[in-house]
Amino acid sequence: MSYQGTKINPTRFHTSQFKFYAILIPLAVFMGLPIIFIIFHAFKPLDELFAYPPRFFVQKPTMKNFVQLFQQTSSSGIPLSRYLFNSVIVTTSVMFLSVFMSALAGYSLSKMKFKLRGALFEVNTLALMFVPIAVTIPRYLVIEEAGMIDTYWAHILPLLAMPIGLFLLKQFIDQVPEELKEAAVMDGAGEFTIFRKVIVPVIKPALATVAILSFQAVWNNVETSSLFVDDDSLKTIPFFMSTIVSVQGNSVAGQGMSAAATLIMFLPNLFIFVLLQSKVMNTMAHSGLK
Repeated sequence: MSYQGTKINPTRFHTSQFKFYAILIPLAVFMGLPIIFIIFHAFKPLDELFAYPPRFFVQKPTMKNFVQLFQQTSSSGIPLSRYLFNSVIVTTSVMFLSVFMSALAGYSLSKMKFKLRGALFEVNTLALMFVPIAVTIPRYLVIEEAGMIDTYWAHILPLLAMPIGLFLLKQFIDQVPEELKEAAVMDGAGEFTIFRKVIVPVIKPALATVAILSFQAVWNNVETSSLFVDDDSLKTIPFFMSTIVSVQGNSVAGQGMSAAATLIMFLPNLFIFVLLQSKVMNTMAHSGLK
């Protein structure tokens, strides 16, 4: 039995693992090809960008695409750093607030007893069916009536609600044994203390997953800058990058700037996922509980 156990799940490298590597390594390389292409594409000179047949790897890397991108922002009167600052402020605020609110709501729906609890969760589940474009007009009316046009709140408020985050956290908190809460209540802990000291440490993998989903949704969002903000100094970097692609993308020089802009927008998503990917895997495997 010990031999069979070692062969099936060895603690060290075993020849029986070759068949797994033979499948997983080519698959990993194939999945990584788009990432490699985005990185190399941003450093291609114009002749390689328009080469036929297209080249996967860059042969003569250049920083000219990035230089032209920064020059474009300088000519517009608003530096790229301003767009980046706005994006960092908005993304950080939404990420922390949405995770906090989703976790509190998930705890309430999972561990607290009150009327209409099931109905509220069904409403959240129903919200998963709506695409963002379906609620654009109601969002705009709310933002306008609240006097938040041309403010940072116009970026933050529409993106705070995350039905998928609440759904995921509520389902994850459902797995937390009731005995943990009962023991904390016997020790005199209140609801918020239980949430902070008992629930949060257990659901950290799910919190990290929701943080990634929130970051990606906000970092790549163009809607708020397009619809709710008229002041260019308050717009975010995704909006600026989209204008570069749409306005300059059809020109020869614009192809290089578009490639550089794509890499700049992609790298933060890759960094956040690499930083938190172990937590995401734990969430998917439901291993938050021991």
